[in-house]
Amino acid sequence: MKNSIIMHINYMEVSGGSFGKRSIDDVCRYAAELGYNGIEFRGEAPKDLGISFREYAEQIAAGKKNHGLTDILFSFDVRDCANPDKSARDAIIAKTLEKTKIAREVCDTKVCNTSCNWISSPVPGVPGDSYHFHGSIVAKDKDWELTTDTYQKIGVELETIGLKLAFETHMGYIHDLPATARRLVDLIDNPMVGINLDYGNTVYFPVRPSLEEAIDQCSDKLFHLHLKNSTAIPGSEKRLATSLGDGEINHRTYLQKLIDVGYTGTISIEAPRPGDRPTFAKQDAAYLQSVIADLS
Repeated sequence: MKNSIIMHINYMEVSGGSFGKRSIDDVCRYAAELGYNGIEFRGEAPKDLGISFREYAEQIAAGKKNHGLTDILFSFDVRDCANPDKSARDAIIAKTLEKTKIAREVCDTKVCNTSCNWISSPVPGVPGDSYHFHGSIVAKDKDWELTTDTYQKIGVELETIGLKLAFETHMGYIHDLPATARRLVDLIDNPMVGINLDYGNTVYFPVRPSLEEAIDQCSDKLFHLHLKNSTAIPGSEKRLATSLGDGEINHRTYLQKLIDVGYTGTISIEAPRPGDRPTFAKQDAAYLQSVIADLS
């Protein structure tokens, strides 16, 4: 298995997108020392750095070169993609394309995570973590129509840029589950727009596909992966976030299925819990590397 293994930036954050006293070069060095091939950064520079997105990308590119990383990804929110106001949609299209061009030019980025409008239940009092009452289940036809139109326009330009966007299967969005993400990319119907499967999010839904079914649903549109883990709390609908090797998702089975379907894309490991995240980065990298070695 020769997939590029990526460290999600939340292993290095102290709060709210901030790296604390760490520089971008520190982050890149640490990832390289642990054997990661690259880093998935957020699509906005941390506010405490006070720099533009281009300056942010240039510092990341320097860290990539200094420490021998091969893959840099970003996560781009396109939150106005279903706004009824066409001028708002045009503005977010322009902003997204500006950033993707910079990412491709400066960091040689080839694929990025993306997400759309957050969609909450219209019913008052529904808990935010009752995920099956939010997102795609309450999306209106207009949400599908406008999101599709926005990403079709973005996708045409991405073909020129040479960068792909992948919808993360994430609660609260129209693309919250593998099936709804697949529906969206099929509607968009552009080779540069696909899916970032995060089965660690999917397990929070009471009705969900199996791991194997989720991968099959994404199939040829699977551009990226997020790996994390959790376990159900007995007698509760809630779950406890765990290390990559300690939860209910069997990542040995997960990786074997990816080998079976011929997936060659990038894989991000993500830190789903607070605490000593740099230590979690070491533990999770060691676990994943050991499983890959066994399967190889």
